[in-house]
Amino acid sequence: MTIQKIFNIVALIIGAIAVTVMSLWIGKQSYSWLPPQAAAESLLIDDLISFLVTLGAFIFLGVTGVLLYSVLFHRAGKNDYSDGPAIEGNITLEVVWTAIPILLVFWIAAYSYQIYEQMGIQGPMELVHLHNPMGMESAYAAPKDESVEALAEPVENIDVIAKQWAWVFHYPERDVTSTELHLPSDRRIRLALKSEDVLHGFYIPAFRLKQDIIPNHNIDFEFTPIRPGKYQLTDSQYSGTYFATMHANVVVESPEAYHQWLAQAATQAPTPAYNQAADEYAQATSQSGKTGWATVAPESAPLVNYPG
Repeated sequence: MTIQKIFNIVALIIGAIAVTVMSLWIGKQSYSWLPPQAAAESLLIDDLISFLVTLGAFIFLGVTGVLLYSVLFHRAGKNDYSDGPAIEGNITLEVVWTAIPILLVFWIAAYSYQIYEQMGIQGPMELVHLHNPMGMESAYAAPKDESVEALAEPVENIDVIAKQWAWVFHYPERDVTSTELHLPSDRRIRLALKSEDVLHGFYIPAFRLKQDIIPNHNIDFEFTPIRPGKYQLTDSQYSGTYFATMHANVVVESPEAYHQWLAQAATQAPTPAYNQAADEYAQATSQSGKTGWATVAPESAPLVNYPG
């Protein structure tokens, strides 16, 4: 074995180890690129994203590493203008570089489906999600003093109404309405999503969850908040001129604080909530000159017990 071949083998081993270590490190860094993990489902999604980042980094660094090694150690001489050796093909190499991507795709698909099953998100069979098979797990966080079985079923039902351009949340337990979504932490939540006009998208980045809301269909959507704090709900679908104003605060709090808020909100009489879309529309229509394109007038400000 020549010195050049030994050098190539050593360089390959060292390069493979370096690429693997760097890829794993980059995959770990991907967790810091994302919003806080505020729902149990976010833990699963972030693990999947980290896996994909690690795999992508390994492929990128591997390909660029081979190119860099070739440029540095196998470049032609300064005055060498001769043609390279004629290579007609290598069946083994072609099979390998075809089989590896196929196996990677199946690996990614299997892992992604496993995450989907563990999340256990509910949805209409004919429109959004397939029916959950028996035995499907659900992602939830179990406090130390409670059993897993106690959290396996939804314990808090909330109605969500989306319309141009406002979110309205109804809590059947106390018949309370609000434009701010309050949720108890470490409890399974079931939302009944409904649109009064066009297609909307329920999206909370900190939860890593998004669900399209289809007109004339009620959609059940489940998740488990695990981190108290204030987050942002936004409409992920273009629902018209003022869709960018269609956002709402999401407050995750302890179950005790949640029920205390619910009881307090139940004592308040319904009042009109501030609606940014209606405010902007009123300003536009009050101008003497006509500007922009004609648009749908926003719905009147919703009457809620808690305007936020």
